[in-house]
This record gives sequence, structure tokens and C-alpha cells, in this order.
Amino acid sequence: MGTVNTAPVEEARSIFSDLGYTITGDGPEFSAQRKWRSVTVRAVADPDEHPTSDDLCCFVTWREYAPDLRRRLQRLDLDYDWAVIGVDDDDYEVVHAPAGA
Repeated sequence: MGTVNTAPVEEARSIFSDLGYTITGDGPEFSAQRKWRSVTVRAVADPDEHPTSDDLCCFVTWREYAPDLRRRLQRLDLDYDWAVIGVDDDDYEVVHAPAGA
């Protein structure tokens, strides 16, 4: 598994690229766009990192931290749609997706 103190940036880019999104930006936060949808993607190392605000934000973290991040974001009652993807070395799982996704 990846190092837990390092955000899964390459994994996040790979997921969205494989899904046909165009990636814009460098670092742990970038934009992914496909057709009419634009998603702010934020790769985070642990569930204690603060979220950004946007219309739609997808947080990508290590699989073991994904449930904690989902619970934390639910408690924050954010005013935008968000999703959480948990990754490990060879797979990923959508832990939370916005209603209607």
C-alpha cells in the first residue's frame, strides 16, 4: 500500500483519466472535466485535512481512511456535492457519492 502520509495524487489522476476526464492542474488538487461536468479532485493523505468548497468535489484518499473521511464530511454538512474514493495499490472504491450520481 502507498505511504499513508503521502496523498494518493497519481492514483486520483489515473482514476479520472481512465474514466475519460481531462485533467487540469498540478499537485494534490486538480480539475477533472468531461462533457458538461467539472469536478474538483482533491487527493488527501488522511481524513483530518480540510475540504475545499466547490459545486462538486471528489476526495481521493487511502482506502483505510475513506470511511473516516466520509463520516467527517457528513458531519460538516457541506453545502456542495461531494464524493469520496478510497484507493489502494491496485483498486479503488467509491465510498460516498452525491445523490443522483
